[in-house]
Amino acid sequence: MSNITNENSTQTKRVEELLNLQVANLNVLYVKIHNFHWYVKGENFYTLHIKFEELYNEVTLKMDEIAERLLTLKGSPAATMKEYLEMSSIQEANGSEDARTMVQTIIEDFATVCEQFQETIELADESGDQPTADMLIAFKADLEKHMWMLRSFLG
Repeated sequence: MSNITNENSTQTKRVEELLNLQVANLNVLYVKIHNFHWYVKGENFYTLHIKFEELYNEVTLKMDEIAERLLTLKGSPAATMKEYLEMSSIQEANGSEDARTMVQTIIEDFATVCEQFQETIELADESGDQPTADMLIAFKADLEKHMWMLRSFLG
């Protein structure tokens, strides 16, 4: 029985680490997409300016829900920019992106987050944590829809 308990404890710890990774990723994405919102230029300015605002607002809500889930599990979400940048698998904006590059970068970043969501979903499911798995399944579906729309925008 203790071997099962140790395995479950290890899985729970790993789920918490992966949730914290997503807190970091989504915070970096929030800042990055906000940067894109402010600095997008060109013929698609109005469309992208509005879309980027929608995306950064959605990203911050998802980040908050993940952080609160982590607290519910008695974990400790990262809460400083230093931690976010150290932990994140998403890179900051470099400030020289054109509109198409901004959109492509968001698609790639959402794909990275979705892959990590999937890993967390599977681990949470294995450890019997259906609420975490369910939350991330819904978030993954949302990001996949955004990726489809952004790819369609790029043609």
